[in-house]
Amino acid sequence: IGGDVVVVTVNHRLNALGYLYMPDRFPDSGNTGQLDLILALQWVQRNIVAFGGDPKNITVFGQSGGGAKIATLMAMPSAKGLFHKAITMSGQQVTASGPLNAAKRTAAFLAKLDGADPATVPVEQLVAALSAIDPILGGGVYMGPVLDMRNLHRHPFWPDAAPQSLDIPMMLGNTILETRAFYAPGGKQLTGLNFDNLAERVAPEMRIDAHPDWVVREFRARYPKAEPVELFHRIVTTARSWRGQVIEAEERAKAGAPAFVYQLDFEQGKHTDDIGLSFGTVPNPSPAQSAMSKTVMDAFVRFAHTGNPGWKPYSLKRRDTMIFDTVSRVENDPRQWERELFARVPYIQPGT
Repeated sequence: IGGDVVVVTVNHRLNALGYLYMPDRFPDSGNTGQLDLILALQWVQRNIVAFGGDPKNITVFGQSGGGAKIATLMAMPSAKGLFHKAITMSGQQVTASGPLNAAKRTAAFLAKLDGADPATVPVEQLVAALSAIDPILGGGVYMGPVLDMRNLHRHPFWPDAAPQSLDIPMMLGNTILETRAFYAPGGKQLTGLNFDNLAERVAPEMRIDAHPDWVVREFRARYPKAEPVELFHRIVTTARSWRGQVIEAEERAKAGAPAFVYQLDFEQGKHTDDIGLSFGTVPNPSPAQSAMSKTVMDAFVRFAHTGNPGWKPYSLKRRDTMIFDTVSRVENDPRQWERELFARVPYIQPGT
């Protein structure tokens, strides 16, 4: 990254290593991955001057799970004062895992270990046990931050944006077709996909309880030329991924500390596409990709220096959103009808 900044990447425990909830044995379990990040930020505070950095101007930024962890840090008392700006890229944490559901996930995980002690088994065995079926969501067992009332006392963005971090400038971003990265063309969801089975296929993937036939009809009316696979990604992206970001942006606006919002449309952006653009590491970039990367990097660096990436913050009246594309521009309330369509249905953060 150019622009006179020092970039520090950190390691931390993931999945069962960082979030397996066993409070009777390990009081901080359920959030040890978060506590790793807090230790890393404390190290940065103590040492970054030696690398040319400013401990009074620390920006944290992360993508997907990294963004969700940053959103969670913004509600953790022990993280207060350790960073001064935040960018979340396709990663939201409206609510954390509840302790009762986290305990059910631990039980499913331990059953997969078949009586072995997770504190002593080889790490390969812990990773293999993640194939346990999640008792709440289905699929592989989810491990994420837990509302343990010890390290995390409230949900990050429910019922509002965590007050402790309202003084921290925040930038929220998502890509237009996140789920293009989630489903293999030859996988069960997309193989043989057509208009006759589209509603059936999107129903479990939306992660909300909305009438799938109605949703498909609405999207087909808006995108009459779109093929089923495009509609699948548009529907699931909006319902499952983008919805959480909209909620976070709305809660910041309601609190009088609005965030800056971007949307990556470039090359019909999929999940993770903004990583290479923000670091300038797109392999063998085309001229258009190089130009897009420079635009994104300039916005990120400006935000890190000033707390303003170069466009107006998100308000409930205008919903200003920077559209990163071949011709980047700010739009007011992009995808308004999609936002309003899904706003009729309650949203529950996957994993909660």
